[in-house]
Amino acid sequence: MMDLAFLGTATFWKYASMPFISAIIGYITNRVAIWMMFHPIEFVGVWKPFLGWQGIVPRKAAKMSAIATDTITENLIDSEEIFSRLDPDEVAEKLTGPLNEMTADLVNEVMQEHHPSVWARTPDAVRATIVARVQSAVPGAIADTVRDLRSDVNQVFDLKDMVVTNLVHHKELMNRIFLETGKEEFKFIARSGAYFGFPLGALQMVVWIFFQPWWLLPLFGMVVGWFTNWAALKMIFNPKKKYRVGPFELHGLFFKRQADVARAYGDLVANEVLAPANILQQVLKGPYSDRIFAIIAHHVGEAVDESAGPVGSFMSWTVGDVNYIRLKQTAVERLIQYTPDAQGSASPTMQEFISYTNRTMAIEQTLVERMRDLSPRKFEGMLRPAFEEDEWILIAVGAGLGLAVGVFQFMVLFGGG
Repeated sequence: MMDLAFLGTATFWKYASMPFISAIIGYITNRVAIWMMFHPIEFVGVWKPFLGWQGIVPRKAAKMSAIATDTITENLIDSEEIFSRLDPDEVAEKLTGPLNEMTADLVNEVMQEHHPSVWARTPDAVRATIVARVQSAVPGAIADTVRDLRSDVNQVFDLKDMVVTNLVHHKELMNRIFLETGKEEFKFIARSGAYFGFPLGALQMVVWIFFQPWWLLPLFGMVVGWFTNWAALKMIFNPKKKYRVGPFELHGLFFKRQADVARAYGDLVANEVLAPANILQQVLKGPYSDRIFAIIAHHVGEAVDESAGPVGSFMSWTVGDVNYIRLKQTAVERLIQYTPDAQGSASPTMQEFISYTNRTMAIEQTLVERMRDLSPRKFEGMLRPAFEEDEWILIAVGAGLGLAVGVFQFMVLFGGG
């Protein structure tokens, strides 16, 4: 029978602490390993990539974004489909207000830039006529532009380029996609360190009672760090399909949460990556901007020419044909500059247009619905790339940290032997 006096000794508490220390080791090593997957955003060290560290996901932002892009463009969103939901006349109606607000400033700015002396001599009544006629012509030009855009959207809009550019240039956004999509899975990885660490620590305690070589505690620490990460990853992604074993249901944690993950992913991607303001900027300033510029310039130029009447002829004769063409091009360029970017604020009238595109394109709803229907293999691709290629690093980090804590435990609790 165990001597009751032994229960109050320091030696007893050293032994009794082993399962708890092992659980703490598992939890901390897993938390640190997860943190190292995503941080720091940029490389920190003295000799890249050997002496220092950069989070695995930020370091592989280009590849990660390419995988995310393939998932989005091949399985979830089609450019032609979302643009076909826009009604040209309704777009024109929503944009007429904000464009009318800026027309007077645009006309004044463009004329002063290209021929200030002519504009200075132009009577106020003529100026007002020009502005009014341009304002009346703009809605038709917008509607025609949207019709051209819908007829062959892939000629002016590159969805893949937009997604990759956003994610590569904003690594913190890439982190957020993985962290928010896999929020519960990362919590489980951290907690599993304690769940698996405690019984392993109990085993360590029993072995240590009878066998006390100096390397045992470091070895157990390394095993705890390695096993807890390995087991957690296996439980997250396996099995892909639901199985029942008696009263127990076996299903990978990530797949079990497919509906919740779809909502989180749809919300983040729709509002941060595929936001209509982002799409508008991509159309106007992306790799195919010259094509959309030509479409806009064609329709706006025709509208201005038709509405200006004798005033247009007067300007063409006064400013010169070449300058008149440049004037119209500058007007279109300034118009593009007035569009709000994803981070910028918009006027109340422009905000109404953005609200319309949000509602009509229904990107978030589309993402959520289609992601819920993804096959397990395709759905796994939403989060697995964050682990798969460098999964061994995550496990090795856990093992290394566990080894270090095991050495510390041996030195502090048992005086280094």
